[in-house]
Amino acid sequence: MYLHERKDWPDFHWNMEKLAEPLASVRYRQGGLIGQMKGLGFRLRQEAVLETLTKDVLKTSEIEGEKLDAEQVRSSVARRLGMDIGGLKPADRNVEGVVEMMLDATGRYDRPLTDERLFGWHASRFPTGRSGMTKIKTGAWRDESAGPMQVVSGAVGKEEVHFEAPKANRLEREMIAFLKWFEAKDAIDPVLKAGLAHLWFVTIHPFEDGNGRIARAIADMALARSEQSSQRFYSMSAQIKQEHKEYNAFRESTKKGIREVTAWMFCSWTAWAALSTARMSR
Repeated sequence: MYLHERKDWPDFHWNMEKLAEPLASVRYRQGGLIGQMKGLGFRLRQEAVLETLTKDVLKTSEIEGEKLDAEQVRSSVARRLGMDIGGLKPADRNVEGVVEMMLDATGRYDRPLTDERLFGWHASRFPTGRSGMTKIKTGAWRDESAGPMQVVSGAVGKEEVHFEAPKANRLEREMIAFLKWFEAKDAIDPVLKAGLAHLWFVTIHPFEDGNGRIARAIADMALARSEQSSQRFYSMSAQIKQEHKEYNAFRESTKKGIREVTAWMFCSWTAWAALSTARMSR
């Protein structure tokens, strides 16, 4: 039984007593990092944002096995930030699409997350309407014309199914519920919401491809809301890439019917705290 097949889906549970200390630590480091960066001049802050966003775009693609040209990414980010760094290298459509999605998520964090906005992110991510050589449905929820949405590994004939997403006829109501929760002004801490939104979205898996990258963009958007700032000084994708084995293990365990997500939250926050500490020590 997968998580989304439980009768109480999406009723997540976590142990707040176990999470109180790491959450306080994350919030402390978050405030310290923002304070430290505010002490820098405008140009140094812009350079830090450029470095962070470039790394974020590169690493979120590397997690999915795709290697982008670093100079193209840096040039695209700099151009969109209005920075004059000289010798800007033209970026291809694929790079521009990923950069556009990430900057929209964090730069416009205060705007509502809607299905149309997600469709725009997905269409910009796949500007040719193809994922590799395969034609996919872009700018819309997936259908089941190619069969059920499954995450598999292994050679042909010996595939192992790691996960099967909700059927396509559930997607509209699933995403209505998710977006309503994401935009709700509730008591949940925004950092907690970032981790939960990531897990919830990849469990629904509403698109034919690109779900992981969009889930991480949504988490970055929630973190930007937690700081009330569009300036990014750390990259969650870079830390996830560094700790991908642990990340995948926690994600797999929570997909398979386990609604208790304390371990997932603890993993997400500790990784963020480690990353922000590294930035503050520079």
